[in-house]
Amino acid sequence: MSGQGAAQTVPLEAASPFDMRVHLGDDLPETDVRSALASGDMGFLHSFTTGSAVDGPGVRVVAWTTGCMWRCQYCHNPDTWTLRNGIPVAVSRAIEQLGKYRHGLKRMAGGVTFSGGEPLLQDRFIVKLLAAAKAMDIHTTIETNGFLGERLSDAELQDIDLVMLGIKTWGDEKHRSLTGREIEPTLAFARRLADRGKPIWVRFVLVPGLTDDADDIDGIAGFAAGLGNVQRVDVLPFHQMGQYKWERLKLRYALAGVPAPSPEQITRAVEIFRGRGLNAY
Repeated sequence: MSGQGAAQTVPLEAASPFDMRVHLGDDLPETDVRSALASGDMGFLHSFTTGSAVDGPGVRVVAWTTGCMWRCQYCHNPDTWTLRNGIPVAVSRAIEQLGKYRHGLKRMAGGVTFSGGEPLLQDRFIVKLLAAAKAMDIHTTIETNGFLGERLSDAELQDIDLVMLGIKTWGDEKHRSLTGREIEPTLAFARRLADRGKPIWVRFVLVPGLTDDADDIDGIAGFAAGLGNVQRVDVLPFHQMGQYKWERLKLRYALAGVPAPSPEQITRAVEIFRGRGLNAY
């Protein structure tokens, strides 16, 4: 594919997902992009990062994909919204990179987490990487908003050891305002995972004045508790580390000046989840 040779010179590893990466796949013809997405023979990655202790059990390698159909107001990586901002990567190259980590991950009781962006926007590529990881006996996690969960067959779900499911807020109107999309596909995917006993970690971003309503948090908590397969809930404090990306991309950032939640606000949210019998942190 044209452009893919140049992409070979871009390092797949990055120090942080907060590194700014844009326009790395711009020179690929649209027909090549569509063919790659359909076959999974090529995907678009922002980067691999190593050493994460917050993206699943143990110490993780995280593969950050590009492309997302949501527009969360608090997104800290808006450069990953656009598919072509990522590095065009042949699946064979991505699998080779993954293989470099396998022995270290086993020693550290870790694994690989596919995040983004939204990894299921590149479902055929991700399915191939999941299968390759399982063939290497690497623990697999996918961090997703669940909106495209129906793209995965039941057989393909078997290659996922853990789903980290982002539930952004509660109620369809608020969810549309926050993300641009309805909430039901996310909830439907959660129920499907519950029916199959697939472990879930819920991820909830606490933003003062935006997602901190106690009734909304309790709505998420009640739903999660009723599933029966939610192993833990991570309450993630909002931060401004990605604001510079919004500015450089010339995007309107509605949360400039919004503070991080206080320790008391975080404790209050955690206690709501725990009040529903969930392991929350």
